[in-house]
Amino acid sequence: YALTFGCAAGFVVTVLATFQDQLVFYLTPTDALARFATDPSKTRCRLGGLVLEGSVAHPSSSSSEIEFVVTDLVTDVLVRYEGALPDLFREGHSVVVEGFLKPLTDDLRRDWAGRKVSDKALEGQCFLRGTEVLAKHDEKYMPKEVGEAIERNKKQIEADAAAAAAEENAAVAVDGAKANS
Repeated sequence: YALTFGCAAGFVVTVLATFQDQLVFYLTPTDALARFATDPSKTRCRLGGLVLEGSVAHPSSSSSEIEFVVTDLVTDVLVRYEGALPDLFREGHSVVVEGFLKPLTDDLRRDWAGRKVSDKALEGQCFLRGTEVLAKHDEKYMPKEVGEAIERNKKQIEADAAAAAAEENAAVAVDGAKANS
């Protein structure tokens, strides 16, 4: 029994270890950059987020390649995709892009310098070479993990803006008090 159990356990461990590299999880741009920084060898991912407004560009009129930026409102990741985009693909709408994270070299940064690419996307360590694009018509159809991350990021941005406004109002009040004295 011990030998049979040991063989079965070894088989299960081997199968799980093999499939672990083949599994593709939904990641937000923030999670994708963190994962790439931790382990650049695990490059396959399914990136979910919003297509950044004004970021869709065709680098060459003779190529079917398209570039756009996917954001979770905190982090931006540049995506390069060759092929036809789905009919529902729109700026400002949710998208899921499956592909491979590739290092963002200085040469690529120089190539993208004059294009409609967000500065945050160019500051990252990688870009996504898309193999498949799935577009959804609104955030209700976004993967649960990605939707929750975007909502969390929206709340954080609003809280940061409120804190900055409160600090500015306090500074103005202090300056006004000093001017009255």
